[in-house]
Amino acid sequence: MPTMWPLWLVASLLALSQALPFEQKGFWDFTLDDGLPMLNDEEASGAETTSGVPDLDALTPTYSAMCPFGCHCHLRVVQCSDLGLKAVPKEISPDTMLLDLQNNDISELRADDFKGLHHLYALVLVNNKISKIHEKAFSPLRKLQKLYISKNHLVEIPPNLPSSLVELRIHDNRIRKVPKGVFSGLRNMNCIEMGGNPLENSGFEPGAFDGLKLNYLRISEAKLTGVPKDLPETLNELHLDHNKIQAIELEDLLRYSKLYRLGLGHNQIRMIENGSLSFLPTLRELHLDNNKLSRVPSGLPDLKLLQVVYLHTNNITKVGVNDFCPVGFGVKRAYYNGISLFNNPVPYWEVQPATFRCVTDRLAIQFGNYKK
Repeated sequence: MPTMWPLWLVASLLALSQALPFEQKGFWDFTLDDGLPMLNDEEASGAETTSGVPDLDALTPTYSAMCPFGCHCHLRVVQCSDLGLKAVPKEISPDTMLLDLQNNDISELRADDFKGLHHLYALVLVNNKISKIHEKAFSPLRKLQKLYISKNHLVEIPPNLPSSLVELRIHDNRIRKVPKGVFSGLRNMNCIEMGGNPLENSGFEPGAFDGLKLNYLRISEAKLTGVPKDLPETLNELHLDHNKIQAIELEDLLRYSKLYRLGLGHNQIRMIENGSLSFLPTLRELHLDNNKLSRVPSGLPDLKLLQVVYLHTNNITKVGVNDFCPVGFGVKRAYYNGISLFNNPVPYWEVQPATFRCVTDRLAIQFGNYKK
């Protein structure tokens, strides 16, 4: 008689494979980032997986009697969160695929902590006190695709990450440097979330991202003063919000021609040099809110696929009739469905209706609410 798999397990595995980086509130509650979805693992990385979700037909519990004290074990899911653990527990079933160790007091990952866990697909170590990782700690994890090790005390990227890794979330640590070669051999990686670290532009060694074919990268809430020059050319999404970037110069975006979404909100940007956006022909969404811009950036009408522009909470005083839409019909391939201009000192009654001739609906335009 075929085994019936509980709906909660199927849903949790799907959530784990599709979640986008941001704040993780619980093992089964991965907060989805709003807007465009990330490509799935197979599309973005070329990894030899099906959908990124473990094969449910292979989920046959063969070590069901093994479960660490205090943990909850069901099928191949082992939950040991919020137990005050000082170390990775022993007696973890060798066929475990999802291991949750978040919200504990683990300070070190030792050489044999994950010994025998050759089938592990996802490892959650969020919100511990990890400051030291043995160079062979991850060696047994030959099938690991998801490593969530955010909110710890790490000062460097862990060494010898599994070559099978697809997604790394290491935000909110104490990392100041990304050396060359730290990601070598990770040809399946498509997503890195490393915001909330005290990273400056000088902290990225030349060639630090060599060999990576990333789809998604977030370096928000760091100490960047400019757009990093040496990130992977394959990026579809780049998030640099909540930094100290003051300007976008002509060639800052030159190598990022495949971007769909660019996040530059909550910086100190006063100037975007003419022509700098022309290197982003496939851009669909641009976040420039909460900066110090005094005008709408030039070049927006030439971005034929651009659909969403966030410009609220700047110092924009004027909106021209051709600031957003190209002259003539048939030039733009996708109409805008979102333009935010609220909280700018714009005399909105002076903005001509034709300014938004390439917007799908007038409700897509957000004006008003400016306070000095």
